[in-house]
Amino acid sequence: MRVLLFDTNIVVYLSRDIRYAKLYRQYVNYAKCVISFMTAAELYEGAFRAGKHTRKFNEIVNELKKYRILECTPSIAEKFGEIRAARRNKPISVPDALIAATALAYDLPLVTHNADHFAGIEGLNVVTEYRKEN
Repeated sequence: MRVLLFDTNIVVYLSRDIRYAKLYRQYVNYAKCVISFMTAAELYEGAFRAGKHTRKFNEIVNELKKYRILECTPSIAEKFGEIRAARRNKPISVPDALIAATALAYDLPLVTHNADHFAGIEGLNVVTEYRKEN
């Protein structure tokens, strides 16, 4: 079975059934979908901002249980440094660089709705359903 790394936005779209969810639901049906430790961290941040004893917190924690979370490794740290150095003239956020580094270190396609955030990262296979009219 094919394994795909979901960017944070894809997990959010699918969990909240946001209008873009329909574009990415297909991947859940034919692939094993995993997330980076960074995506988990971003989702936990949102959960804690909502409040630890809220319905939203519980929804996010339950959503995280649906995915295997890929741990940080020395290889990811190395890829992160490489990405950030290469993109010094077109800065990339720390979370995006860590997610891209995870995809590269594990040799996985990255499914995202924000392909432009990852443009120009050598060797990164970006999968998106984004179209200008979306």
